[in-house]
Amino acid sequence: MKPELEVFDTGNLWFVRQLIKEELIPSPALIQLCMGIPYGVPADTGHLLGMVNTLPADAIWTSFSIGRMQMPWVAQSILNGGNVRVGLEDNLYLSRGVYASNAQLVEKARVIIEAMGARVMTAAQTRERLQIG
Repeated sequence: MKPELEVFDTGNLWFVRQLIKEELIPSPALIQLCMGIPYGVPADTGHLLGMVNTLPADAIWTSFSIGRMQMPWVAQSILNGGNVRVGLEDNLYLSRGVYASNAQLVEKARVIIEAMGARVMTAAQTRERLQIG
C-alpha cells in the first residue's frame, strides 16, 4: 500500500513537499495533480507546468482533469512526463451524450497513450515502480 497525495492547488503541493521533507511520507511520493476542479488549479498547460516544476525530483506523479477535459488531459500528462488517471469518478461520458463504462474510458486512454508512442505498464511493472509488494 502507498498513500496517494491528491493536490488540488499550489498550497496542497507546498504541504506535500513539507511532509516529504519531514519524512512523514516515504519517498518516492505518489502525487496526483487534480486539475479543473472548481476553485482549484485550472486545467491548462501553464498551470500544469507550474505544478510539475514544483514536484519533488523523485515523485511519481499523475494528473487528471474532469469532464470533457479528461481525455485531452491523458495527452497532457504523457507530454509532461507523468502518468494518467481516467474513470467515472471524473467523467461520465465516452463522447458527447454517450455514457461510458470505466473499461471504455481506460481503453480510450490506452489508445491515446500508445498513439503518442508511450506505453501502458503492467500491474507487476506498476508495483515495482511504486515500490510496493
